[in-house]
Amino acid sequence: MTANAMVSLTEMTSSITELHQIHAHMLKTSLIHHNFAASRLIAAIVAHHQSLPYAHSILTRAPTPNSYMYNSVIRGYANGPTPQTSFAILCQMLLSSSAVPDKYSYTFALKGCASFEGLEEGQQLHGHVLKIGIGCDVYIQNTLIHLYARCGWFEAARHLLDEMPHRDVISWNAMLSAYVELGMMDEARSLFDEMGDRDSESWNFMISGYVRDGLIEEARAIFDDMPMKNVVSWNSMITGYAHANLFNEVLFLFEDMQNAGMKADDFTVVNVLSACARTGALSQGEWVHAHIKKNGMKVAGFVGTALVDMYSKCGKIEKALEAFEGTAKKDISTWNSIISGLSLHGLGEHALHIFSRMLADGVQPNEVTFISLLSACSRSGLLDKAREIFDCMVRDHRIKPSVEHYGCMIDLLGRFGKLKEAEELTRTMPYEAPVVYESLLAACRNHGDTKLAEIIASKLLYMNPKSSAGYVQLSNVYASLGRWEDVSHIRSKMRAQRAEKEPGCSVIEIEGHVHEFLAGEGMLSQ
Repeated sequence: MTANAMVSLTEMTSSITELHQIHAHMLKTSLIHHNFAASRLIAAIVAHHQSLPYAHSILTRAPTPNSYMYNSVIRGYANGPTPQTSFAILCQMLLSSSAVPDKYSYTFALKGCASFEGLEEGQQLHGHVLKIGIGCDVYIQNTLIHLYARCGWFEAARHLLDEMPHRDVISWNAMLSAYVELGMMDEARSLFDEMGDRDSESWNFMISGYVRDGLIEEARAIFDDMPMKNVVSWNSMITGYAHANLFNEVLFLFEDMQNAGMKADDFTVVNVLSACARTGALSQGEWVHAHIKKNGMKVAGFVGTALVDMYSKCGKIEKALEAFEGTAKKDISTWNSIISGLSLHGLGEHALHIFSRMLADGVQPNEVTFISLLSACSRSGLLDKAREIFDCMVRDHRIKPSVEHYGCMIDLLGRFGKLKEAEELTRTMPYEAPVVYESLLAACRNHGDTKLAEIIASKLLYMNPKSSAGYVQLSNVYASLGRWEDVSHIRSKMRAQRAEKEPGCSVIEIEGHVHEFLAGEGMLSQ
């Protein structure tokens, strides 16, 4: 096979396993010594960020590596989890007799320095590019501005910006993005207002920065003023509302997005479906599903998971199962979502069946999987199965039980009246968990075990004397036994500690609109 043919094959391949095979063939046929073919192999491997050391090893073994090979690896490390390696490789390149660094070599390395805030290393590179006469290159200067700003040396960054002979919007954005990354939104806003020309990226920096800091009104003001919104702009604003639990606003904004003729992407529909799930907005969730079908969007991964979650939480488990079965490339989140949905609907046996299918497909369960399984067993009263699942989690999958795992087991043991076994399980917990003791205390009330109830209530009140849970549960135990003097005493103690119970909250969808209520209050929002 010729070098050109090997390059064509390399560029058509996306699997790292196939790239290993191509590498083996190149070694066998000595094509690895052909720099054109070797450089394209390295570039293809660099695309898999987890394979950077592999690409680096090919570079170090090349007899006469060229600039393209070095630049590919430098860029890969600059964008990867160990950006400091990009600087080290550039230093190796400077000592090489076969390759001379160009402006891209320095730009990639400077980007790596910005990622790990390597101010000293960046200054060394700055001095070097000035020495060799390429310090005025716009790409290098833009990266230097971002580096200095990212490292907090704003005077140097601003000096570079002001002195640039050919300053463009990318130059301004280099500094603007650093302000946003560092959470300096007042400074970012001042710079944003100073900018003459702004592209969509400038506006999106500001929106995402305000959203990240929870300044939703400020983000919305920038969003509304933005002359040409793109899908990133809409997604940033939708994400902001979702993170602020303003799910009605998510749904309204998505409707505005459709009216504006903007095509939603996977990120959009996942956020909107999540909002529908949180508010129980079934009709709107179904509309989003219809939108996915109408636009030919692929139901896979997170989109499939979001659909399963939405239908499950909106009470349509049959449709959740349909969405699950119709999801291509199910990941662990998709499996967990349907198991959780089946658990929510009391279909414990079905959840266990899905878990068996999951293991048969070679998908490794995680902590969330077992929380959902134990919840399913708890809701369906499958005590023996729950014991097996708990033991399997610890023994076979080496997962340490969390508060949620203990809570599910203790809740189930309590409902079966296995109070002694439940209390023994609490003693194995490596931490204090009030919610677990509250569950056991409720079981003591249901089964009339006053002695254990008093012990558990004492632990709860010791952990948090301001919490109402221990007082309320213990007074309920006494009330169920007709011990009214003890009830009065507990209530008085509760008032003395000023322990209060938070009011309940409910949401309901009426004619496509979601309404929220607090106990004792009128309508809050719509």
